[in-house]
Amino acid sequence: MPDSEYRDIRKLDLFSQMADAHFTALMRGAYVQNFPAQIELITEGEPSDFLHIVLSGSVDLFSAWNGRDTSMATVRPISTFILAATIKDAPYLMSARTQEKSRIALIPSQDVRAIFDADSNFARAIVTELAQCYRSVIKSQKDLKLRTSLERLANYLLRQQKRAGGGAVFELDFEKRRLASVLGMTPENLSRAFKGLQPYGVTVTGTRITIGDQADLERFAKPNPLIDDFTT
Repeated sequence: MPDSEYRDIRKLDLFSQMADAHFTALMRGAYVQNFPAQIELITEGEPSDFLHIVLSGSVDLFSAWNGRDTSMATVRPISTFILAATIKDAPYLMSARTQEKSRIALIPSQDVRAIFDADSNFARAIVTELAQCYRSVIKSQKDLKLRTSLERLANYLLRQQKRAGGGAVFELDFEKRRLASVLGMTPENLSRAFKGLQPYGVTVTGTRITIGDQADLERFAKPNPLIDDFTT
């Protein structure tokens, strides 16, 4: 593994406070691999053999059942997935595929569990990350269960606008079909939802969004940090 990537991984909150000897031991069995777009990295139901770290590119976490599939989350650099399965030595509950050319580090799960038992700082960091993941799941459930499809789309656009720098014009992260899946809609319902936001100053051209009346959209969306702030 190149020194630059080694250092980038070391800086992650998950690994930053662990003992040097333990981090070196953890990385001894790790390796980095490049993947083209649309490659399935893991499949739900399979054993969790590795903890994955996205170093570049992006990864779609998704699930399928009875002929239907849905996008669950997008993982971007530099972050891990799926930690819970690794710690519990349990099957993956989601599948993962690259959205674009991606560089992924793979750490054997058995090594992660061994260092978890040996390094209290690493164990504490894992608990913290799992707690953050749990809080994010609760917020996603509140977004899905408490809001209409129009309200979910409006708040997603406000979050995406903030991630893109706060300007009135910005790009969606991905194509509309996948956005519909993330928001729990069909593509047809998403199209109707975009039209429903036009009176609040939202216009869409392809993946480009323009918010013409920020205050009006925010009054309608009523963003709430207990739902929309995924950093806490």
